Amino acid sequence: MSLASLRERLVERLAPASAWRPDSAPARSDFDLNPEAPRPGRTLRPAAVLVPVIARPEGATVLMTRRSDRLASHTGQIAFPGGRLDPGETAAQAAVREAWEEVALDPAAVEILGVGDGYETVTGFLVTPVVGWLAEAPMVSPSPEEVAEVFEAPWDFLMDPANHRRDFHEPEGGPRRWYWAMPWRERYIWGATAAIVRALHSRLYGDEAEPAAAVDEDAA
Repeated sequence: MSLASLRERLVERLAPASAWRPDSAPARSDFDLNPEAPRPGRTLRPAAVLVPVIARPEGATVLMTRRSDRLASHTGQIAFPGGRLDPGETAAQAAVREAWEEVALDPAAVEILGVGDGYETVTGFLVTPVVGWLAEAPMVSPSPEEVAEVFEAPWDFLMDPANHRRDFHEPEGGPRRWYWAMPWRERYIWGATAAIVRALHSRLYGDEAEPAAAVDEDAA
């Protein structure tokens, strides 16, 4: 139907940002596809990412980044803007701040619609996806120390389960590790970023009798 139906769905099916709590248990994790992997008892470090949904007239897109090769870890990976929470911050505040620091996304342009399921990473972070609505295509400028590239992926591509696949890597001397991936054009979206996208699909469309039709309606 329209972008209005997508915005309405996001507001209705996401948790309100005000309901976020730093001590909430993760609903999903890197261990979901690897149940036999050892899961250490630990205090998870809170982090947040911004999932910026851009209301383009031709159809919604999602802003994503490719991390800089200069970073100490996760170099070159596809990610949402985000990072650790500063003391006293909420998930929404951290996500918006990180988006400003990483790609100069104006906080005033972002309408926070809600938060998705908390996600535990194997590295010990509890990541809260914060969904923001951008009524217009934003002006962005990537910080070269953190971001190599900013791009947009179509909402209908990301929300199509046919594009969600299980891949794995098998490190030398270690067990096979499975993860979600959704390659788009020359970009390989995988790991926690892909898992967060898949979790959003489940939350938004999981109970639809015809989820593909609902995605098409929202993406129109």
